[in-house]
Amino acid sequence: MNKEFLTKTIAQLMAPSKGILAIDESISTCNKRFEHLGVPATEEKRRAYRELLITAPEIEKYISGFILFDETIKQSTKDGLPAQAGKSFPSILKEKGIEIGIKVDTGTEDFPAHPGEKITEGLDGLSKRLKEYKNMGASFAKWRAVITISEDIPTEADLIANADALARYCLACKEEGLVPIVEPEVLMDGNHSIEKCYEVTAHNLDILFAELSDLDVYIPGVILKTSMIVPGIDSGEKVSDEEVARLTLKCLREHVPANIGGIVFLSGGMKDEEATTRLNTMKKMGDLPWPLTFSYGRAIQNEALEHWVKNPADISGAQKLLLEKARANSLASVGQYKYERGN
Repeated sequence: MNKEFLTKTIAQLMAPSKGILAIDESISTCNKRFEHLGVPATEEKRRAYRELLITAPEIEKYISGFILFDETIKQSTKDGLPAQAGKSFPSILKEKGIEIGIKVDTGTEDFPAHPGEKITEGLDGLSKRLKEYKNMGASFAKWRAVITISEDIPTEADLIANADALARYCLACKEEGLVPIVEPEVLMDGNHSIEKCYEVTAHNLDILFAELSDLDVYIPGVILKTSMIVPGIDSGEKVSDEEVARLTLKCLREHVPANIGGIVFLSGGMKDEEATTRLNTMKKMGDLPWPLTFSYGRAIQNEALEHWVKNPADISGAQKLLLEKARANSLASVGQYKYERGN
């Protein structure tokens, strides 16, 4: 294990006023988004949209890393600027000084004998895939677990099984020299209260870090990607940014090791503006024991995608919207965000 490499990469990813952009949707997920918006679900359309994101001028001012999908890391530009035509996506990101990440789990399956619960797959052949991605320029990876809250779940067995998979993924990354991002996402789906979300998230984090410790995972070389503490979307419960921020920071302070490399938030089912203002509120609450920023996908992409769908020839217009959202979250990551269009 090259601790110097891990430390350097994490410092780049967690650089002040920057965050990570997740464009790692699977083919099926991306196709569903496209179909919903009336876009043909083809490889070329997916490539063209990702080219828009990756070649956005000055995106490197606000984004330290891109998380890619298997298809994306192997794609190249086609219709961009002449100087960029035919260039691989990883090479463009490297030129911008952006770290290249890759989603390496293969998705979720039903957890046997546990109705309503999921287990993440992808450990088979993982080391081989990590070697391949590193040769393509990847410096970090990501693995997502999915935790659902309802009356009888999550069960202890599901939490332990997913934590064990996350820990073994971290060991594989250690062997291949990649920074692992662990993403034990507690879904917003359901009618649970914010207190229930806190309880489940806290217990899930305790189990995760116990598993990481048992397998001797190097915690300063790990980044946690986590959901915020929020009520279920069907609960009808109204909460302020301050309450979300307070409970989220309390949970992280009490259940995440202080020596972790960094913590980044996913936007999950939150509205775009909520993801930004809640991060901003947290950063204004005082000193934290670990670097804290964002790793959003849709919360940064949504407006750009909608503009591109309506105006496919106006690439620069879509990229401008992308940069506005990236800049807004950059400001939020240092507690300096104030809502105004184009801020």
